[in-house]
Amino acid sequence: MTQIIIGGVVSFIVAIFLTPLLIRFFSAEGLGQEIREDGPRSHLRKRGTPTMGGIAIIAGIVLGYLVSGLYAISSGKEAFTASGLIVLGLTVALGGLGFADDYIKLAMGRNLGLNKKAKLIGQLAVALLFGWALLSFEDENGLKPGSTQLSFVRDFDTFDIAVGGGVFGTILFLIFIYILLSAWSNAVNLTDGLDGLAAGSTAMVMGAYTMITFWQFRNSCDVTVEPGCFSVRDPLELAVLAATGLGACLGFLWWNAAPAKIFMGDTGSLALGGMVAGLSVVSRTELLMIVIGALFVIEAASVVIQVVVFRTRGTRFFRMAPFHHHFENGGWAETTVVIRFWLLSAMACIAGLALFYNDWLGSAGV
Repeated sequence: MTQIIIGGVVSFIVAIFLTPLLIRFFSAEGLGQEIREDGPRSHLRKRGTPTMGGIAIIAGIVLGYLVSGLYAISSGKEAFTASGLIVLGLTVALGGLGFADDYIKLAMGRNLGLNKKAKLIGQLAVALLFGWALLSFEDENGLKPGSTQLSFVRDFDTFDIAVGGGVFGTILFLIFIYILLSAWSNAVNLTDGLDGLAAGSTAMVMGAYTMITFWQFRNSCDVTVEPGCFSVRDPLELAVLAATGLGACLGFLWWNAAPAKIFMGDTGSLALGGMVAGLSVVSRTELLMIVIGALFVIEAASVVIQVVVFRTRGTRFFRMAPFHHHFENGGWAETTVVIRFWLLSAMACIAGLALFYNDWLGSAGV
């Protein structure tokens, strides 16, 4: 538990004190966010607001994880395990891709960064490395960071993503991982459209996963094989990472809450989307994440629905997509939309935790 607290506290401190330094630096350099011309007119006042605040989020996560790990080693405990390093690497890699996107926007003074082809290649390369790492690094108990079984609260023994095995099965698994990473990173990216919305919502998701992975650690099959135990490699490290994500998001939210002094940019949203995806896969809860991260799912789905309806019928299903802009254009104040969406995210996290705990109760025969 001490490792988790240290990771969360350090990440919060780093994010809350590094963010204003970034604000001053980007303001002095005259580097600010360009606003999409087809967005809400009220957002035009935000033009020039510093962006790339995701740097502080990533720094908080990395330093929180590092300090927590050093404390664990000094206490004679295991740290810097395969699962933790893989999810951290995924977070930093997608954050780097987002940084390139943000930098191009700032350097070129436009609202478009990397083109679709470049972003596709970048996400594909990260997905291939992540997929390979998931099926490598087997521990002494035969557990790998990931599994080819689809999972809800734990793996489904009857549903193997890599059906057929061999090269064909590996290709299917890598395709699944690519779709998963793209879906979650883009979903969080789409949610990052109002002051504090993505940071606050992701903080709740990270809080939920801190509890889930800590519970997996306390009821690990590596300790005692009993009904309801979890076959997850390095769950304590995952709890530490989730806590660093929580702390970093809260520290950044201090400055990102309305009226935002800085935006996280693609640097932050893609990194956090990668962490969401990585935690879901490594903790064997891919489908449960759909419940916990329901707000992200709704935001992404609203864009898909808008595009499909417009291309098939020539009309718009929503006033504007993503979903949060629909309510803004309907007269809701930005802060009203954000707070109500936070409430939706909180309810989704509670529902996910309830499903997780209920499954454990049933499996443990309690």
